[in-house]
Parts: sequence; C-alpha cells; structure tokens
Amino acid sequence: MNRLPSYIGPAALGLKMGVFVPGSDLVGDIVERAKDCARDGLIDDGDVLCITESVVARVQDNFVTTDDVAQEIRRALGVKAGSTVGVLFPIVSRNRFSLILEGIAKAVPGGQVIVQLSYPRDEVGNQTINPRYLEKLDLVEDYIPSEGLDAGAFVHPVTKVDYVAYYQQIIEDEGATPRIYFSNKATRIAQFNPDGIVVADVHDRQETKAKLEQVFANAVTLQELCSSGRSWSEWGLLGSNKSAGNRLKLAPRDGDKIVRDIQARIKEATGKQIEVIIYGDGAYKDPTTGIYELADPQTVFAATSGLQNRMRTGLKYKYLADVLHFEGKNEAEIEAVIESKRGDVLPDDSMESEGTTPRQLTDVLASLADLVSGSADAGTPVVLIKGLT
Repeated sequence: MNRLPSYIGPAALGLKMGVFVPGSDLVGDIVERAKDCARDGLIDDGDVLCITESVVARVQDNFVTTDDVAQEIRRALGVKAGSTVGVLFPIVSRNRFSLILEGIAKAVPGGQVIVQLSYPRDEVGNQTINPRYLEKLDLVEDYIPSEGLDAGAFVHPVTKVDYVAYYQQIIEDEGATPRIYFSNKATRIAQFNPDGIVVADVHDRQETKAKLEQVFANAVTLQELCSSGRSWSEWGLLGSNKSAGNRLKLAPRDGDKIVRDIQARIKEATGKQIEVIIYGDGAYKDPTTGIYELADPQTVFAATSGLQNRMRTGLKYKYLADVLHFEGKNEAEIEAVIESKRGDVLPDDSMESEGTTPRQLTDVLASLADLVSGSADAGTPVVLIKGLT
C-alpha cells in the first residue's frame, strides 16, 4: 500500500544516492534504492524513475579531452596546423562550449578560427549583443563585425561575461587567430573560404547544415564528433559539459539498454512495473532572463517503451467544474461526472481539454525531474515521479 495519502496527487521525490565516480555500480545502487522505496510503500506500478544523464556518463567514464576534440576535428574536416576552421552558431556558454572551442583551436595552431554568432541571442536565449546597443547601429546587411564595437555591448546580462573577448582569448591561447562576427544567415561564413566548418548549433543543426551545404561541402555537426572510439556517445559532442581539467563529459551512451536493464531488475526485486528515463536539461524558459535551459539536444536521452511517443493530455478540470456548476450540479455530482470522463479519448478541438496543451510526456517528466534535482545539485540524481502516467 502506498504510504502517500489518497489526497496527494502527482508528486516528484528526489532520491539521495551519494557520489558516483567512474566504475560505480549505478544500476545496482538504483535497484537498492528502489527496494528501499518499496519497503516504505513509496513505489507503485506506473511510477517513473528519472536518472540524470550526468551520473550515467560519469560511471561510464565517458570523458574526452580537448586534445581528443582536436584530433576529431582534423579527422572529420581534414584540417591541420595553419588551416582555417569556421564555427557556425555556437551557444555562448563556459560550461557547454568553451572546451569544445578550445579543441577546435588546438586543431589549427598557426591558423584561424572564424566564429559566426547569431544575434541578438543564441538559440537557447543567451544574449550575444545588447539589443539596445544594436538599435544604434546603422546596419545595411546581416553582418556585424565585433571589431570597433563597444566592449560592453557583448556582456552577458546574467553571467557578466564578455563572450566575444572570452572566445577570442580561448582561440589565441591555442596559437590560432580569432575572427568573431555576428550574422543570422547560415551561408555567410562560407564567404571567408574556410577549409572546414563546424555546425555548432544544437536543435537546428540539421537544417543549418542543409542550408550551408548549398554553398559549402566540408562541414560537420557537433553530433558527428566523438561519436566513436574509447569514449563516445551517439550524440557526439552534443550534450557535453565541462569537467575537470581539459576534459569534457559526453552525454551517456547506450541509454536504451541501461533503462531497460534498470526496469527489469526493479521488477524482479520489487514486483513493480515502472518506467525509466535518463534525462538532461528540462525544457524550461526562464521568464526573467529569456534563457531557454535546453542546451542538450533533447530532454530525454533514453526511455523505456511505455513512455515512448506518448503525449500528456487531460481534462480541463476547472473548465468542467464551471460548466457543470452552471448547469446546477452540486459538488458531489460534479466530482462524479469528472471521474466518469477520466480516460475518455477526446478530439483535438474538444472544449473539455481546451487550454490543456498536449505535450510529449517525456518532456514533462524530464522538466519536472530537472527542477527537482536542479543544476545546483541537491544530491538527488534520481527522481521518482508518481501520478503523471
């Protein structure tokens, strides 16, 4: 019997797990914690166990160095010392992109790294140029060189980092010459005749690469780099994070196998049929900063079959309560009618679900789990979600 009282609806419980390092028995420890939950009446059929991608990748020892990235760049683009490499639409992030850029610059010492930033924000909402400063510029085309502009125009309003100066320094420290400018036209970078281009955006990478390939052939996305070898991910460098020293932690690999294994072992240990996901960033846009937190390629890197291709929909409870009360029904009658409608398949334009926007269930689960575990790390890399499936 679930010890949560019957008046509790959907809930997310952060599970404390301790520290994980390369080689830790993540699956075994998660199963043990699930057994604790079963003992305490906290786990039921249909619950979802959410595991943050960072601990999965860490126990896999899924790290690469900036030297590894440089080697990948040379292999994929055929560049060498003295070559020119273009970098198209990177996000401005110390955690997500600084070491990738360092690896790119390492690949072409004595050469040039051309960085084309979108403006006034990158694809996840980080400000690249102050919009008020931008209004003062007399733009005649979609091209803004960083040279000659006020340095304050590039300062990020939240981190206070001048990412133009920061990225320039990274490139120079590796012995290459930086050229950084702003344009929202994907093909602009081809006009500088680089020897190869890294398409660095996250969510629109395939569309961006397709546009670029109309005028330039030698280009790769971040997903195509570090997708094989000793450390690798099917996501390549997408979803990677800065780690200690000059290392990047890649996204986890073989996630589908891991979630199936955890699901089966928890079923064997507890008798409960649950679903399992490996999640990254939640799909959350900060209303104050305008930053869209999803710097990972998607919210969920792997999910068990019961969650795949499922939408979260539902009755518009408050709307139905108003309508039924207007019809003269009392509270008990309203509850009975709403309960009788649960599970009904409603057409897309049904007024009974109006305002309840259908969303991918995995996106909802990952976003909730990410908010519970938090970037500041509450020591709960595993989250148990109840009542959402």
